Amino acid sequence: MTLRLYDTATRSVRDFVPKTPGQVGIYLCGLTVQSVPHIGHLRSGVNYDVLRRWLLHTNYEVTFVRNVTDVDDKILDKSAAQGRPFWAIAYANKLVLDADYRGLNVLPPTYEPLATGHIPEMHELIGSLIELGHAYPAAGGSGDVYFDVPSYPGYGALSGQNPDDMRPPTDGGEPDKRDYRDFALWKGVKADEPAEASWASPWGRGRPGWHIECSAMARRYLGEEFDIHGGGLDLTFPHHENEIAQSRSAGLPFARYWVHNALLNLGEAKMSKSLGNVIDIAAVQAMGIRLVELRYYFGTPHYRSRIDYSDEALREAAVAYRRIEGFVQRAAEIVGPGRPKDVPPAFAAAMNDDLNTSAALAVVHDTIREGNTALTAGDEAGIRGALTAVRAMLGVLGLDPLDEAWSGGAVKNDLKPVVDALVKLALEQRTQARARKDWSAADSVRDQLKNAGIQVEDTPAGPRWTVGEH
Repeated sequence: MTLRLYDTATRSVRDFVPKTPGQVGIYLCGLTVQSVPHIGHLRSGVNYDVLRRWLLHTNYEVTFVRNVTDVDDKILDKSAAQGRPFWAIAYANKLVLDADYRGLNVLPPTYEPLATGHIPEMHELIGSLIELGHAYPAAGGSGDVYFDVPSYPGYGALSGQNPDDMRPPTDGGEPDKRDYRDFALWKGVKADEPAEASWASPWGRGRPGWHIECSAMARRYLGEEFDIHGGGLDLTFPHHENEIAQSRSAGLPFARYWVHNALLNLGEAKMSKSLGNVIDIAAVQAMGIRLVELRYYFGTPHYRSRIDYSDEALREAAVAYRRIEGFVQRAAEIVGPGRPKDVPPAFAAAMNDDLNTSAALAVVHDTIREGNTALTAGDEAGIRGALTAVRAMLGVLGLDPLDEAWSGGAVKNDLKPVVDALVKLALEQRTQARARKDWSAADSVRDQLKNAGIQVEDTPAGPRWTVGEH
């Protein structure tokens, strides 16, 4: 079955046909690192990681590019307010972002370009647009360069907006623009901005506009035409609309498919630093939720379905994942971890249907029910078959409990042998206490382990421990 994806540009689910057979180029709009990421940001990273993993599972060679915007108005505002260099703020926030992605088992991108590292590519693209009559330096000598929106007839097609219906700003806008709809490709340096946040250009010192950086970096790493451009639904306009306008005007075919994920809302509004309604990784972990459980929460709804966040829903997702985890661990204790192979046809059909992870997870849970029946019956062949299938499916979703990213829970891999030895010693003491019917001592050992975040489960094969809630 062919992978089918919803294409925002055509407003339809289309068969995915890559530009080059067997190869896929993906450009994902990454974050502006003005502050630490919140879980609304991280949903996007997980959604496109699932797309990438599915393409890899189906034997595509994937080049995955995810950019970082490390200079813009908001970062410069933070720089002025905090008295710190803009690049120090951007770098510190990027380190947190990288750690959060690793914690969520998001595969590292093939390339992760920074906006400040690609100024020459942006200059080249802006120069081409000026030569072709689609851009112009501001007449007032500000150093600004604008894209001429009326020069591109297809403007508004991606987002479904009619340029004639767009109204001018009430504050008069920017007087150097020929048309109020025009947008900045290059921003001339301002007197109140740090000199280190500007670069020499043919139009004077300045810095890039937000939109030009993605067109330039996508071209640099994926070529003039590539397969999939991804990002949050809120980027459709103006960001992606402007990317298309400037890229197509420069003669670049650009993206063949536009794939957008829906947002994660808190209350009636999307999570936003500017609105102050955000939840970050630290807040989730403070609730006793592990990052694998947060990833499961992100993957349960379809990527185009809005998530209305609630603590209750997140905790329910955590409980559901723990049932999956419990089956995998019990089955592996009996038949070994096995080697995941092909996924069941129903799972493949769900993933090929515009990445329908809700239906795909239903197949996971159905298979686990079959596996639990086999566990009860002592049917090792049935246990092995279910475990192999479940691990293969969870591997595609980045949720396999036996993946090195998750094994040991919150215990770092280099510390796990030490923790394992200490827990085994405590469990031996508990076993000895039970043998001499000293139930108080046995319960005390178990309670102390629980307080340390270690969950103990008595199984026919003996006590088993996992890292759980404190």
